[in-house]
Amino acid sequence: MQTFFVEIKCRLGKTYTVASALADREIASEIYSTAGHYDVLAKFHVDDGVDIGHFVAEHVQTIADIQDTRTIITFKAF
Repeated sequence: MQTFFVEIKCRLGKTYTVASALADREIASEIYSTAGHYDVLAKFHVDDGVDIGHFVAEHVQTIADIQDTRTIITFKAF
């Protein structure tokens, strides 16, 4: 199992629309609104061998009103 986070920058006024669309897809284990450079932080778990870049491009970046994403890949939980 691979765990990673995606920070999502939304079009102005669309944070809750994007978060709702992401929740509707049922692909993120956790979704938070955040302050700072990005508007939403989502946590994902995918099976080993899944291409994370392809997963994000196909399942996250296709959501309307997303301007930018930043993926954080994790290595080990302590």
